[in-house]
Amino acid sequence: MTSPWFSRRALRIHVLSLLWVGVCAAAAWWQISRAADGNALSWVYAIEWPVFALGGIYVWWRLLHTEPVTAEQREERRKLEEGLRAQAQASKRRPDDEDEALRAYNDHLANLAAEDQTRRTEP
Repeated sequence: MTSPWFSRRALRIHVLSLLWVGVCAAAAWWQISRAADGNALSWVYAIEWPVFALGGIYVWWRLLHTEPVTAEQREERRKLEEGLRAQAQASKRRPDDEDEALRAYNDHLANLAAEDQTRRTEP
């Protein structure tokens, strides 16, 4: 088993994060030099770029610590959704006094759910 720090995915994340932080550092340095030349607005940008770099570091950390969904978890979720769908079908009995607008809305929601299910199962 490979380490999550050295998997192919992790190495790509490391490289892209280093590029991002490097670009942010270069942009911050550029803005500092412009601000030193008298461009007052560049002081804002000189602060903004390091904040972007910190955001990139946060995303890097989160991406490395996000566990991929396993086949077991996918199957468990599919079973849960099927159970909920079956439960919804079983409870489709409608009282006779149901409002026509509510009935139309519920039919619309059921059609949307069916369309979503067919989209999820198509390759």
